[in-house]
Amino acid sequence: MVTTLVSQEQIGFALQLADQAAEIVRARFRQPFSFEAKSDASPVTEVDRAVEAACRASVAAERPQEGVIGEEYGPDRPQAAWQWIIDPIDGTRAFMAGRPTFGTLIALAFEGRPVLGVIDQPIVRDRWLGVLGRATLFNGVAAVVRPCAKLGDAVVGTTNPELFPVDEARRWRDLQAATGSRIYGGDCTIYGALASGWLDVVCERGLQLYDFAALVPVIEGAGGSMTDWSGAPLTTTSHGHVLAVGDRSLLPELLGLLAR
Repeated sequence: MVTTLVSQEQIGFALQLADQAAEIVRARFRQPFSFEAKSDASPVTEVDRAVEAACRASVAAERPQEGVIGEEYGPDRPQAAWQWIIDPIDGTRAFMAGRPTFGTLIALAFEGRPVLGVIDQPIVRDRWLGVLGRATLFNGVAAVVRPCAKLGDAVVGTTNPELFPVDEARRWRDLQAATGSRIYGGDCTIYGALASGWLDVVCERGLQLYDFAALVPVIEGAGGSMTDWSGAPLTTTSHGHVLAVGDRSLLPELLGLLAR
C-alpha cells in the first residue's frame, strides 16, 4: 500500500472543516434563505456562501501556508503545493428542495493530486473519509466496494441524464443498455454509496474540480477506481468527465463504451 503524504493533523483539520460546515447547514436546512442564479444558471444560496467563507477563514487562520480553491470564491494561494478544495453544498437544488441527498465536499490535493477527501451528509449524518494509502471509512468503519463480475449485473448511477449533451448522449445510452439498472440523483452521495458497496458504477460529465476532488480518495480507498473517460487519473487539471467503478474488472469494458 502507498505510504500516505497526508499528516494526521491534516486529517483532523479536514474533519474539523466538515464539522464546521455541517453545523451551519443543519441550522439552515428547511429554513428560509436567500438564493440567486449564477452565470451558468445554477443556483447558489446564502448558505453555500456562508459555509465556504467559514471554511476559508479556518484555513487562513490555522493553515496559512496551504491554498484554497472553492466553488463560490475561487482560489487563494494558488501556487501552494497543498490545496484545500471545497464544495460547500454539492447538490444545492436538493438542499433548496429540503431533500437530504446533498453533501459537503472537503478535499486536499498535493501537487495536483487529490490525496484526501471527505463526503459529508450533515442531515443524515453520513460521512465518508478517504486518505491516500489508507482504507476509506464510512462513519468510522471501513467501506469496501462490492464485487460485480458482469457489467450486465451492475447498477449505474448519475445525477441527471439530461446533463449529457447531444454529442455525448449516445455514450450514456450505450452504458445504460449494457448495465443492469440505473439510479438517478444523489449528487456526491452516490459516490459514497459506491464506496460502501451499494451500487457499482457512476458516470458523469462536465464536473468541476470542487465536484470530484474529494471523491477520488474515497472511491480508491474503498478498493474502486475513479478516472476520466479515457482511463487517466484525475488531477486538479482534469476536464471533469468522470467514471467511478467499484469492481475494477469492469473498467476496460466501460471505457470501451465511453470511447465509441
